[in-house]
Amino acid sequence: MPLFWKPYKSDVTQFIDSLKQRDPQLEDRQRQGRSLLWDKAVDRDAQQDSRESNVAQQPYVYQTKGD
Repeated sequence: MPLFWKPYKSDVTQFIDSLKQRDPQLEDRQRQGRSLLWDKAVDRDAQQDSRESNVAQQPYVYQTKGD
C-alpha cells in the first residue's frame, strides 16, 4: 500500500457529500418526508379484520359456479 494512499470514494458518494455540505438541513427534510409516507403507526386490529374479510379467489376467475 502506498504511503499517501486515500480511500476510494465513488462519484455518487462525492456528489451526495457535496449536496450535504451545500444544504446541511437536507437529511432532516428527508426524514420528515419519509415520516409522512412510511413511518406510520399500524392498527393491528384493523389489519386482522382486513385479512379475515378477504374472500378466496376461484382457481379460474371467469368460470361460473355451475354444474
